[in-house]
Amino acid sequence: MNTNSEPTPLPEHVPFDRNSNDPGERIRVIGTGEIGGKARGLVLLNQLLASEELRSISGKISVGVPVLTVLRTDIFDAFVDKNDLSRYRDGEYTDDQIAHAFQKGELPFHILGDLQALVEGIRTPLAVRSSSLLEDATFEPFAGIYSTKMIPNHQFDPGIRFQKLSEAIKYIFASTFFSSARNYRIATGHDHTEEKMAVIIQDVVGSRHHVRYYPELSGVARSYNYYPVGRAKPEDGVISLALGLGKTIVDGGVVWSYSPARPRIGPPYGSVGELLKHSQKEFWAINMGTPLVYDPIKETEYLILGDLATAEYDGTLEYLCSTYDPQSDRLVLGTANPGPRALTFGPLLKLKKLPFNDLIQGILAVCEKKLENPVEIEFAMTFSPPALGLLQVRPMVVSSQIIQLTADDLNRDNLLAASESALGNGCLDDICDIVYVIPDEFDLAQTRKIASELAGINTNLVEKNRPYLLIVFGRLGSTDPWLGIPVDWGQISGARVIVETYLDDFSVEMSQGSHFFHNLTSLGVNYLALPKTSKFKLDWDWLSHQPEIQRSDFVRHVRIAKPLSIRIDGRASRGVIQKPEV
Repeated sequence: MNTNSEPTPLPEHVPFDRNSNDPGERIRVIGTGEIGGKARGLVLLNQLLASEELRSISGKISVGVPVLTVLRTDIFDAFVDKNDLSRYRDGEYTDDQIAHAFQKGELPFHILGDLQALVEGIRTPLAVRSSSLLEDATFEPFAGIYSTKMIPNHQFDPGIRFQKLSEAIKYIFASTFFSSARNYRIATGHDHTEEKMAVIIQDVVGSRHHVRYYPELSGVARSYNYYPVGRAKPEDGVISLALGLGKTIVDGGVVWSYSPARPRIGPPYGSVGELLKHSQKEFWAINMGTPLVYDPIKETEYLILGDLATAEYDGTLEYLCSTYDPQSDRLVLGTANPGPRALTFGPLLKLKKLPFNDLIQGILAVCEKKLENPVEIEFAMTFSPPALGLLQVRPMVVSSQIIQLTADDLNRDNLLAASESALGNGCLDDICDIVYVIPDEFDLAQTRKIASELAGINTNLVEKNRPYLLIVFGRLGSTDPWLGIPVDWGQISGARVIVETYLDDFSVEMSQGSHFFHNLTSLGVNYLALPKTSKFKLDWDWLSHQPEIQRSDFVRHVRIAKPLSIRIDGRASRGVIQKPEV
């Protein structure tokens, strides 16, 4: 991308006017630079919502893009130049050092009046979101690399609201230089000076319940599904739902996933007991009460967790919950009866109290047609009255290369791994480096340290331009360290193939985070899942005998003389990793 070119015109270019309160101005801009990839997606959604095609399918659900203001990239440039922050681009500082330096900086004087007017006119929570030049590009996505910060924006004093907004903007600016973003740019072949950051300041979809503000429903919908279950087809797509803020989904937490072609069929739990044990138990909300701690360089500074009892007290489970009946050993839709609650979204999907599923299918179809690619959308919803807020749209990449693997191919000799739950498509024959978590050393209590060790090895391999195979346990990318290793994309950006597997005493559902999957598919990273239920096993003995390059407390890096042969049949969801011939 040529960042020196003239800014691309914004189709709905409405400069921010501190004296205007026109409710029809959904998207306003401050500055003269670019608006970034995420903002462009929101502009597209806003245009599509004005089309007759989408208006005709919305029914009794109000659909819209939450009101937003974009700080264009020239403001980022001016902030960095004014405060002499460009030296923090080169990786010599920690993320905390970068964040603290940015907090000490002064925002450009010419935007202060606009920001002051913005917070004076709004008293509801705001999402301060990244919208970089590289973000949400089709073939080189940066989804999840940068930050979002939610602020309550409810203080009586507008000066305090202005201060909190300024801190959040600086935090988003700082995330441009964080190590994960830097490593990711290196892995995707981008010079650091190419990247510039626009910032979106957007109304949060939700309602206030006591000291909590959150949407009853958040979701991510994809028009193509690399993990179809049962009779579902890849082109049927997949929708993941959660109670509360979408952070649960984006971070790879526990969600409810289903095929929009078969909304009555949920995740493949083996029993009601298993569903009760493993379905969503907690949700994220914005804290509208007394702040827990002052920490402007923490993304979750103003977020709190609630449980299902809290949500029931708030009255937000009507469309989402089922109740366990011990006499019949089954789930009953709704919360009319006493008993353990489970987030199955049954009242919404099975009773069809609202035409939610039909609406999401229609939005996916319209966006897919417009972008000429499979798409992923993010949304949030409230039910009183029914209103759906569209938060993002980005294209997915589905490989057209024809690779055919049969059941016999998965049972051949000399395989390191085989899987019937593979993601991606294509062949690789240039990988000699293998990085894996040592089975005998894996410790759930140490997953954050494991993430750090992986990041160190990744940095070395990325700098040497050596792609590698990564083998881990549990759910990679989850922010819950008890579900797996909480890495972000920048910490594993050089991996070309990822295998997630299990240990006998540790078995969870494999990765399902929104940004994890989008980056995985769009960057052509191949993925094999080897869950406990798989009949195929990984050859740990062979790995243990390969020449060691580096070993830390929990991670081992080996290098083989001849490359692996890796084939992924995306349409059949089959994959094999073949060891080199001796």
